[in-house]
Amino acid sequence: MSSNRFSLAGKIALVTGSSQGIGLAIAEGLAEAGAHVVLNGRDAAKLEQARAALSARNFKVSVAAFDVTDEAAVTAGIAAIEKDAGPIAILVNNAGMQFRTPLEDYPLEKWRELMRVNVESAFIVGKAVAKGMIARKAGKIINIGSVQSELGRPTIAPYTATKGAIKMLTRGMCADWAKHGIQVNAIGPGYFKTPLNQALVDNPEFSAWLEKRTPAGRWGNVEELVGAAVFLASGASSFINGHILYVDGGITSVL
Repeated sequence: MSSNRFSLAGKIALVTGSSQGIGLAIAEGLAEAGAHVVLNGRDAAKLEQARAALSARNFKVSVAAFDVTDEAAVTAGIAAIEKDAGPIAILVNNAGMQFRTPLEDYPLEKWRELMRVNVESAFIVGKAVAKGMIARKAGKIINIGSVQSELGRPTIAPYTATKGAIKMLTRGMCADWAKHGIQVNAIGPGYFKTPLNQALVDNPEFSAWLEKRTPAGRWGNVEELVGAAVFLASGASSFINGHILYVDGGITSVL
């Protein structure tokens, strides 16, 4: 297979929640494959820091600071990106948050916040970007799920619910939009060393459990998500739709 099938040259890629962690790693990987990457988040200072780091490597990168849970802000932000940078060919719905506490003590406001940030944002941004993709009869949408799209663990039941919803939203988007030439897939990361997981990374007992539970015997590094993202964003995955690709060191495959 020609390596050109994995090239993203000339493509505009919007990655939400990309000032750090998984989102920034995926944005960097897409830029390495030739895409013009648009970084998104709410913290303008962190976005600028990320933009400067990628620009220093001569990548094509710009910034769009807006709240992905605010439909009016998303509509305006998408319009500005397409006016200033060009049509969005690739969308990565990565914005997300975590809050851990026993389910019986879980505050309702945190449940609602998780639903807004982890699920509703993917619906809002996906719908806004898909309108242009439908008109152009082409597009790639990658939603970021989790091993919690399949597996539960104590103290994170609402997070698990959001990631299960992302799995099914991905399939629903495929059902509606595949006929328009759009591929909608998801990546399900396992346990990666990210700011979102820092409390777990710093917990020796949890790390020991995780390394024993994962066939690969270790935490993942965010750079190991890049290949999956480039594949799903490129022409190499042109007949893959509604699929969730687990990048998890084998944790979803074994008891």
